[in-house]
Amino acid sequence: MNRLGVKPDAPCLAVDIGGTKIDAAIVSTTGDISYRERIETKAGDRPLVDRVIALVLRVAEHKPFATVGIGCGGPIFEDGRRISPLNISQWRNFDLIGPISSVIKKPVMLDVDTKALALAEGVFGGARHLNNFVSMVVSTGIGGGVVVDGRLLNGEHGNAGHIGHVNVEPNGRLCGCGAHGCLEAEASGTAIASMTGQAPALADNEIRRRTGQMVGRAAGSVASLLDVEHFFVAGSVALGFGDLFFTAANEEAGCVAQISFARGVRIQPSSLVDRGPLVGAACVGWRSQT
Repeated sequence: MNRLGVKPDAPCLAVDIGGTKIDAAIVSTTGDISYRERIETKAGDRPLVDRVIALVLRVAEHKPFATVGIGCGGPIFEDGRRISPLNISQWRNFDLIGPISSVIKKPVMLDVDTKALALAEGVFGGARHLNNFVSMVVSTGIGGGVVVDGRLLNGEHGNAGHIGHVNVEPNGRLCGCGAHGCLEAEASGTAIASMTGQAPALADNEIRRRTGQMVGRAAGSVASLLDVEHFFVAGSVALGFGDLFFTAANEEAGCVAQISFARGVRIQPSSLVDRGPLVGAACVGWRSQT
């Protein structure tokens, strides 16, 4: 068991649930993905929970596993079972563990996807030797997971790390949470599509640079608040925008984080690339066994 309480002692069936896609896979104890399948979140006429169960059952047929770990967009509720993902409107105060555990008959654990990613980064990724860091996803939505003094922060209700709802643009765009100017409302894939009328992958350099600036603005504030220097960023928008995004993010973070202890803030791509969310979901499952 490592410092984050993750004990990868048997393969895990991992499920990563996002606003655009849902991935499921068997993840080995070394963090390798041996089988993977994906569905689109908003496709089809069947209820989403039925489609998720069908996906899990298909993946379960391929290799033995000991537990199920789920990473899902938040917020999550204190009982660790119910979720209300901002990007999945049909799930409000929704118990996802019950329907899955009723068909799998094995331990099922759930946490916010970006907290799960922080576990993966700390166990298998670039933060293996760090006691203080932030993991971020910049994709359909934006979220984060925070590790301070070697411990994953949970917060009062289990939702610590929602960096997507740090204000970066006063009186800015309306966010799904109800506020104006949140990072998610200004720099997520959903926001970019709304602003430009096209898919984020088609965004021009100005949008790519601005997206990085918004992320850097939030990261700089968090660095000053938590005395954290290292930010690891995953997600299709950030990784797809590449160097232009990360250069702009670091420059803006440097402008914002001027207090002496925060001046070393560094924003870099997650070393886990696209497997991070699934490995993170597996870490949620492994962590439940401690």
